[in-house]
Amino acid sequence: MTPETVMTIGRQALELTLLVSAPLLLTALVIGLFVSIFQAATQINEMTLSFIPKLLGMFVVLIIAGPWMIEMLLDYMRRLFTSIPWLVG
Repeated sequence: MTPETVMTIGRQALELTLLVSAPLLLTALVIGLFVSIFQAATQINEMTLSFIPKLLGMFVVLIIAGPWMIEMLLDYMRRLFTSIPWLVG
């Protein structure tokens, strides 16, 4: 196994991690932005106010995008495991 192969596998793993985590992180970002705008407009300074909407939003996105996320991860693992014979010898 060459260093280039190791770097390629690592790069693909990082790209997959970013791709799979993006929907959840973007959901939390958007909901947090809306809640903070609401808090600024109403002058409600409760720190725990954004927790429940973020939790519910991320749960909904996980239900919607969960099968796609699992399929992406399984596809990567299948490709990685089937390439083991060519990587080793």
